[in-house]
Amino acid sequence: MRAVRSLWWREIVRFLRQPSRVVGALGQPIVFWLLLGGGLAPSFRPPGASGDTGYLEYMYPGIVALVLLFTAIFSTIATVEDRRTGFLQGVLVAPIGRSSIVLGQALGGTTLAVIQGLFLLPLAPLAGVALTGGKVLAATATMGLVAFGLVNLGLVIAWRMESTQGFHAIMNLLLIPMWLLSGAFFPSADLPAPLSVIMSLDPLTYGVAALRTCLVGAPPAGGPSLAVSLLAVVVFGVGALLAATAAARRARVL
Repeated sequence: MRAVRSLWWREIVRFLRQPSRVVGALGQPIVFWLLLGGGLAPSFRPPGASGDTGYLEYMYPGIVALVLLFTAIFSTIATVEDRRTGFLQGVLVAPIGRSSIVLGQALGGTTLAVIQGLFLLPLAPLAGVALTGGKVLAATATMGLVAFGLVNLGLVIAWRMESTQGFHAIMNLLLIPMWLLSGAFFPSADLPAPLSVIMSLDPLTYGVAALRTCLVGAPPAGGPSLAVSLLAVVVFGVGALLAATAAARRARVL
C-alpha cells in the first residue's frame, strides 16, 4: 500500500506542476460542447424527452464523460514518458508487485479525472441541469467508477507502447469512437440494428447512461437503467485493471 500511495501522490504532484493539462482536458470538451450544442440546439430533440429538453442539456453528461476520457489519455501517457526517461525501469526492478504499480497509477489518474470532472459541474446551469447535493455526490461516485475503467484501459495500451506518437494514434483510434458511440453525441433510440448492437457493447455507453441518470434524474430513452449501468461500469473497471496488470507483468524491464 505504501507503493500504491507513493505512485498515486506522484500523479497528483505531476498534475499540479503541469497546469496545461487542465486547459487541455477541460478546454476542448467545453468548446466542443458549446459549439455543437449551440449549433444543433434549434433542430435537436432527444427521443422520449420532454419538449423543453435541448441539445446542451442532452449532451452535458456526455461532455463530463469526455473530460474523464481526455484525462485518462493525458494521465496514462505518463507511463510512456516514464519508460523513455528511465523512471519506469527503476520502479519495475523495485521489490514491489506490478499489480501495486498499476493500481497506484490507476488511482492517481482516477483522482485527477474526478477533480477535473468536478470543475465542469458548475457549468450545469448553462445546460438547464439543476444540481442538488445528492446529484453531485452520485455523479462524483459515478465519475470515479467510469474514470477508473478508462484509466486502466489507457494503461493497457501505455504499457505496450514505446513512443508517445504511437500511443496517441492508438488512443484516438479507440477512445474517440468509444465516446461517439456511447450515446453522448446522439441517442441510441431508433438507430439501425447494427449500430445499436455496437453501442450496447460499448462500455462507455453505460458510463454515460449512469452519469445522465445521476445528473438529469432519468435514464436515457431506450437506454439501460442505473443499476445495469453501474454494474457494467464496475465489471469494465475490474476487467480493465486485470488487463493492465497482465500487460505490466509482460513488460520488459529494460
